[in-house]
Amino acid sequence: MAFSEIRLPARLGFGSTGGVERRTDITTLASGYEQRSTPWADGRRRYLIGGGVRALEEASELLAFFEARRGRLNGFRFQDFADYAGVDQPIGVGDGATTVFQLAKTYGDAAGAYVRPIKKPVAGAVSVAVAGIAAPFSVDTTTGVITLDTPPPVGGGITASFQFDTPVRFDADRIEMTLEGFDAARLVAVALIEVKV
Repeated sequence: MAFSEIRLPARLGFGSTGGVERRTDITTLASGYEQRSTPWADGRRRYLIGGGVRALEEASELLAFFEARRGRLNGFRFQDFADYAGVDQPIGVGDGATTVFQLAKTYGDAAGAYVRPIKKPVAGAVSVAVAGIAAPFSVDTTTGVITLDTPPPVGGGITASFQFDTPVRFDADRIEMTLEGFDAARLVAVALIEVKV
């Protein structure tokens, strides 16, 4: 799968709708009890963008972005304005030797928390601390892997604050546009779906 490390321009995402989906298989037993399981380890996000009347220039920009990604072929970055940052998120505990950690965001309470790996952090928007003190590090913005300059001490909690994008692709090979006026076009909502990278 090809992935383009470029973000959909934010103005083209304004007015988007979206959320997360999960897949749950439910079997009802003869006794009336249910057995529930999921084949998915992570949720998957879906979005609709571009619907409604827009300036012809914006509609043309979205069409050009779609063409450059070859429709559904290539993934790209998308800023989900409802979920694009993490503050003081735990990413590991020092063992005196390990220097490499994956960025992650924790959702929910301790008992049922879900930890989402963050693979597309925004360059320049990441900070890391060990035991609450800022630590020197490097970050791979294509994978979300943090490398500390020195191994943290045993038991030292490692936290990160960051902004991130969601890796997505177009979920259709077609965009429809109607010319509404000399400088206005109506677009049918364009679907995006999260991809694993």
